[in-house]
Amino acid sequence: MSKRVAAKKVAAKQPVLKRSVRATVSRLPLVAGIAAGGVLLFAGPAFAHVSVQPGEAAKGGFAVVNFKVPNERDNASTVKLEVTLPADHPLASVMPQPVPGWKVEVTKSKLAKPIEMHGEKINEAPSKITWTAEDEDKGGVRPGQFQQFPVSVGKLPADADQLVFKALQTYDNKEVVRWIEPVKEGAPEPENPAPVLNLIAAKDDGHGTSGAGSADDKGGTENATATAASASDTTARVLGVVGIVVGVLGVGFGVFAGRRRNA
Repeated sequence: MSKRVAAKKVAAKQPVLKRSVRATVSRLPLVAGIAAGGVLLFAGPAFAHVSVQPGEAAKGGFAVVNFKVPNERDNASTVKLEVTLPADHPLASVMPQPVPGWKVEVTKSKLAKPIEMHGEKINEAPSKITWTAEDEDKGGVRPGQFQQFPVSVGKLPADADQLVFKALQTYDNKEVVRWIEPVKEGAPEPENPAPVLNLIAAKDDGHGTSGAGSADDKGGTENATATAASASDTTARVLGVVGIVVGVLGVGFGVFAGRRRNA
């Protein structure tokens, strides 16, 4: 084969190769964008559960916890939250913090077995907390938002590793989501897990309170609320940033490759 014929064959293949490279490069930003969207889509549902925050408190003390309620619907607002307190470990002291736009009611029930607190026997204890939006037409937790409901609780049991709070979330379209399924260690998370507060050994600080603060600490409720909000959103923001970065890198690579091709 002469050199002239070989050169013609190579030249004939070059347009095909260029078109192939151009098509591959043009698809890179789209692929990166899909990957970024996949990260965000995967991250979303993991933070949509009704939960207790912070997720742990010290045994044998008092703590301020927040029931975090995200709105999972695009066309309805959450207008009611009912939290059932654990009957196997009664909490003698339950004091909700007022939440603007919501009315709260604490229901008490008689105990099968009296408990002792501050040297006194207690025959009844709070069994349920109910928050209801004062204006169901204009209030509540709207789509794309969440609300935290702070509560001071105690004394926390010293002989348990966790407390389970079953919750019912009601929307203004009358839909009720029952967050009551138990979370079993080593098993996949259920679709509607019940909020769980893990109990850890108390620090030897002489107060017997959890890191979230107590009802007797000045400003404890505010600090607990801020801490809970920050902790809950950090992971979601990190995953969101990762998705955005992946998309930006894909676009940047496509632009860079295009400039090199034109040059």
